[in-house]
Amino acid sequence: MNTKFELLQVCIDHVQKRIESYKSEIALIKESIESNDKSSDDEDDSGNSKLFEDLEKNSQYLSDAQKTMGIIKSINPNIRHETCVLGSIIKTQENSFFISASIGKIDLDLGSYYAISLQSPIGQLMKNKKAGDHIEFNGKTFSILEIK
Repeated sequence: MNTKFELLQVCIDHVQKRIESYKSEIALIKESIESNDKSSDDEDDSGNSKLFEDLEKNSQYLSDAQKTMGIIKSINPNIRHETCVLGSIIKTQENSFFISASIGKIDLDLGSYYAISLQSPIGQLMKNKKAGDHIEFNGKTFSILEIK
């Protein structure tokens, strides 16, 4: 199995867990709202307003996670890139990055990678760069050594 495929699978698994967690939370909130509706009178809805806020918040989180999954699933792990785009593995002298979604550090047998999105600050700096280019981030200059 190649590195890009392994990284992609970790990202998919991570986002899938988030999606399942949000769906579970939404189901619990809906159950609580229904339970409150049955047990309270018409004038007392103070508990429901907080639940409705939580429902809206978790629904937005779920929507964002589903969009992230769509982005991740659009990555073809068999394509080797010449520039930094979605699906690229970028190696600098200090770190390796997988341009996918903002997931954070992923440890594989072959080393550690940071899964970042193109919309992140460092992702924006790397966007469309090639091997041999330099970027400056947080006061440090990084050389792009390799792009896969």
